Amino acid sequence: MKNILDTHVTIYEGQNPYDYDNSIILNWYPQRIIELTKNAKSILELGLGHGFTAQIFSRQFKKHVVLEGSPSVIENFRKHFPDCQPEIIETYFENFASSEKFDVIVMGFVLEHVDDPLQIITHFRQFLAPGGKMFIAVPNAEALNRRLGHFAGLLPDLQVLSENDIISGHKRYYTVKSLTEEVKNAGYEMELMEGIYLKPFTTKQMMSLNFEKNIIEALCKAGVDYPELSLGILVMVK
Repeated sequence: MKNILDTHVTIYEGQNPYDYDNSIILNWYPQRIIELTKNAKSILELGLGHGFTAQIFSRQFKKHVVLEGSPSVIENFRKHFPDCQPEIIETYFENFASSEKFDVIVMGFVLEHVDDPLQIITHFRQFLAPGGKMFIAVPNAEALNRRLGHFAGLLPDLQVLSENDIISGHKRYYTVKSLTEEVKNAGYEMELMEGIYLKPFTTKQMMSLNFEKNIIEALCKAGVDYPELSLGILVMVK
């Protein structure tokens, strides 16, 4: 029977209407994690996705393990990043078992895809080394661009999933409040929360403005202090 996760591989093949946003956030937040984990040697990453983060982390960490449940996504990654060779384990997150512990665990934009986020967060506590850090990144329902769309009458509900969300396998959005509660319920202590990319307009509008790289970087830097308004939310927990 075909792996149901394989049905979402098309969003990682370079023809997604939101590749503009993905390129920004997926190249930004790994650098933030690296800055916060300078002495770490090992990292466990959940999900390959577009492959941008795996490529960045593999250059930084001595040991890099990636868990991915879709054979098609793995194949797509190896096609687009042939020189990047993390240890890839084909498994559903819920089924992963190991005696190994990691200095850093990253759940980057995966919790919006899974059936039971709390189960996933709780399950991976056992793989975190003493003194280790776990990072969780999620999409923000209350991002500035979504708020403006709502006030303009274009978005009836901040939590509504778009057609592209459904195609991408998204099941939910988060808010600062809901992510904080989920982390607390899983038994973690939150050490840091910051925003990922302060995006003021729709993707189509942003692309039409053709901002230079320094402006996009400025929007990412500005978002750090405004998780409640940024496109994504990043937390570091222990």
